[in-house]
Amino acid sequence: MTDLRVVLISGLSGSGKTTAIKALEDMGFYCVDNLPIVLFPKFIELCQQSVRRIPKIGLVVDIRGEEFIANARQIIEEMRHEGFMVEILFLEANDEILVRRYGETRRQHPLAAGVSIQRGIEMERERLMGLRDLADKVVDTSGLNVHELKDVINRSFLRESPPSKMAVTLMSFGYSFGIPYEADIVLDVRFLPNPFFVNHLKKHTGDQKDVREYVLKWPETHGFVKKFQEFVKFLIPLYEKEGKAYLTIAIGCTGGRHRSVVIVNELGAILSGILKDRGAPLTIQHRDLGKG
Repeated sequence: MTDLRVVLISGLSGSGKTTAIKALEDMGFYCVDNLPIVLFPKFIELCQQSVRRIPKIGLVVDIRGEEFIANARQIIEEMRHEGFMVEILFLEANDEILVRRYGETRRQHPLAAGVSIQRGIEMERERLMGLRDLADKVVDTSGLNVHELKDVINRSFLRESPPSKMAVTLMSFGYSFGIPYEADIVLDVRFLPNPFFVNHLKKHTGDQKDVREYVLKWPETHGFVKKFQEFVKFLIPLYEKEGKAYLTIAIGCTGGRHRSVVIVNELGAILSGILKDRGAPLTIQHRDLGKG
């Protein structure tokens, strides 16, 4: 008996398989989309022999995997006979919703070449009927948005531990070098008095005590830090509820060496306790501290 857990995701095109596989990835599954059936045994063998232990994998099998679909029952029975814990998730939606989704995305249905989208959906539904009958769980996504579907996946397959908490990154940066592309929230602290224009502070950085004391001595700094703390306390539970895995808050000043560094360090010290109580990891980054 092996402890490798295998979740097969299948279903109608447009029913949410991409969202489902991303949800599994967030839960620590090693995921592959549309792996050819001939590579199944080798892929599983590599997962078992990997130096970095891979205890659970997610595989998307759709209408493109015709050989698998035709022999699904035999393949799954063989995998279970070999000791693999195989679970099948089948996603579907009503025809009206699927047609609407294809109209919104302007994608080509895989079976709609030369026929209408409606007919392509009907043919796909017929071909996947046998795989649907084998499913451990069937989910109708007609009335679900991506966040609701992700929540369904979490509740269905996250058995070992509670959901991982959103990882938060506080990053200082300089507007002179551009806004960080990975930032979810960008705050500008160039309204604070600038140590750059104080002769004995100009060549120092926000990591140093004299610069820190200068930046933090102003009433506007205290007001900003207090309001930001309240802002983050309000936001984090909402982002976690929405299913966000990472949150990057970028705080910028002109050069990224003085004010933004001080503020990020100060906020990091304040938020570390709040996030620790929630089990959420916090990372501090100073992107442009060594520039200029």
